[in-house]
Amino acid sequence: MLNKNPYRLQKDGAPKHGGGYEVLLVSTAKSVKIQSIMEYASNPKTGFDYEILETIEAGIVLKGYEVKAIKTGKATIKGAYVKIIDGRPALIGAIIAPYQPANTPADYDPQRTRALLFSEKQISSLIGTAQTHGLTLLPLKLYDKNGKIKLLVGVARGKKKYDKRETLKKKDIARAKQRGIEE
Repeated sequence: MLNKNPYRLQKDGAPKHGGGYEVLLVSTAKSVKIQSIMEYASNPKTGFDYEILETIEAGIVLKGYEVKAIKTGKATIKGAYVKIIDGRPALIGAIIAPYQPANTPADYDPQRTRALLFSEKQISSLIGTAQTHGLTLLPLKLYDKNGKIKLLVGVARGKKKYDKRETLKKKDIARAKQRGIEE
């Protein structure tokens, strides 16, 4: 079922994890490609606790049953972080619950460290960024892009308490303006 907005596509019986299909039109010289992006997990607290300076898209190394679990909404990246281990970025603390607990291997660890796929140039810039004082690498959202599971990684700086208060004030002012317009 299509909405009137040509850039949004709604799917009947959308999964309960809140994801929907977002359609992006990418035009090239010869043709128009349609890329569909579906979000499976997000880390909303990062926007409050951290100031996101830059975002980078990364592939993630998964097993087949983990992909199925993610696509059914059984993944969470709350509290997870990205760390450089032996020169390779890794996702630590993400939980992917088993797709079918009875058919999952006995040695399956839902919180295992998962390797991230970046280009060599991106890895070298991430290593430099990770060594800079006060900057952290955080997973922002886990999504599907043309059949591949991707992770959006943010380079972030931790906010101080007064910055968080300022963010709350801005949200309250925006909410009050919205209520004033609606009334």
